[in-house]
Amino acid sequence: MYAVIKTGGKQYRVSPGEKLKVELLNAEAGEQIALDQVLVVADGENVTIGRPLVAGAKVTATVIAHGRHDKVKIFKMRRRKHYQKHQGHRQHYTEVRIEAISAN
Repeated sequence: MYAVIKTGGKQYRVSPGEKLKVELLNAEAGEQIALDQVLVVADGENVTIGRPLVAGAKVTATVIAHGRHDKVKIFKMRRRKHYQKHQGHRQHYTEVRIEAISAN
């Protein structure tokens, strides 16, 4: 069984027991959350596609931890103009474990 969920402006294909790093969520570590923006639910041969969301479908997940991704280096330069700009960015994330998928 798997589902396609939408969170943080991105779409993820998830199945029970899977660990996933998503955009930062407002929840404490160890807390259970419900992800209700479910686009597709598939259980063997039965595939339910939402328009745009599957009505009554829900994915429950447990927040494992919060963290930051590796640094992304940004470098801008204009040739022959003596212009160089260095910048870095570390995106925050929430690591979740998918517990169950329910499609009522």
